[in-house]
Amino acid sequence: MTDNIVVSKVAIFAKPNAQQAVKLVPELLSWLAQHGIEARFDTETARYAGMLIGLDRQLVPEGCDLAIVLGGDGTLLSAARAVGSRAIPILAVNLGGLGFLTAITIDDFFPELERALTGVRKVTRRKMLKVCLVREGVLVAEYQALNDVVIAKSSIARIVDLEAWVGDSFISEYKADGLIISTPTGSTAYSLAAGGPIIYPTVNALCLTPICPHTLTNRPLIIPSEMGVRVINRAREEEAFLTVDGQIGSPLEVGDSVECVMADFDVLLIRPPHKTFFDVLRQKLKWGER
Repeated sequence: MTDNIVVSKVAIFAKPNAQQAVKLVPELLSWLAQHGIEARFDTETARYAGMLIGLDRQLVPEGCDLAIVLGGDGTLLSAARAVGSRAIPILAVNLGGLGFLTAITIDDFFPELERALTGVRKVTRRKMLKVCLVREGVLVAEYQALNDVVIAKSSIARIVDLEAWVGDSFISEYKADGLIISTPTGSTAYSLAAGGPIIYPTVNALCLTPICPHTLTNRPLIIPSEMGVRVINRAREEEAFLTVDGQIGSPLEVGDSVECVMADFDVLLIRPPHKTFFDVLRQKLKWGER
C-alpha cells in the first residue's frame, strides 16, 4: 500500500539476550536520529543502547506512527498486545528462530524501513482475539491474543475436563491435556504442533485444537470467527491454567468461563514485498520447491 503518513516517532521493541541486537539497536537509533525521527523503546532496547532504563512495554507505542520489533515471533506477540487498537503498522525483523510472523531479515531491514517511511509498503491485517475470564458471572481478567488461547493442565499427570460452546450450542466435552483456540495467525504456532490445520491469515475463522484428547475422535474444528467460543473449566481447583499467546495468563477455578471473540480492531503487519504466505510456509516448513 502507499500512503502519505509522516513518521516522526517510532516505537522499538527488542528481544532479550539477542546477540544480533547488540549491534543492530545502536545502528537503528543512529539511523533514526539522522532522519529526524524520535524513538521510544522498552527496557531491553535501552540496555542494547547502553542506557539504564527504558519504558514499560505498554507505554512504548504512545504517540508513535510506526512500531519496530527486533526479535522473534514471541517478541512480536508481546509488541502486538502493547500496540493494541492504536492502528500502528508493525515492522518486525527476525532475530529469532522459526519466524512465521517476523519474516523480514536483518539484511532487508533498512531498505524495508526506508520504504515504510515513504509510505510504500505491503501491509497485512491480522485479527486479534479478545479473551475474557469470567468467574461466577464477574469479569476477573481480560486479555488480547494474536496467536492463541490455551487452557491446559497445570499438573504433570492430570488431564483437564472442559466444555466448549458456541453461543447456546454445545460443541463437546473435552478430556485432554488441553484445548487451543487459535486465530488464523496462530494456526502455524502451537495448534500446528498439536495437529491442527494451517489457515490462510485472512480467513475469518477460529480453530479449536484439542491437545492429546482422551477420545481420539475429538478432532480440530474450524468455526466462523463471528460466532466466538466459550470454554467452561470443569477441572478441579488449580488443575487448569489459561495461557494467552504463550506469555501471560491465569490459573483457573472450577466453573470459570473463558470467552473468546474477535477484537474490533486489526494488527497491521508490514510484510516483505515479494514474499507470499506460501513462500513463508515453503521456507519455514521445508516444503518442496517447484
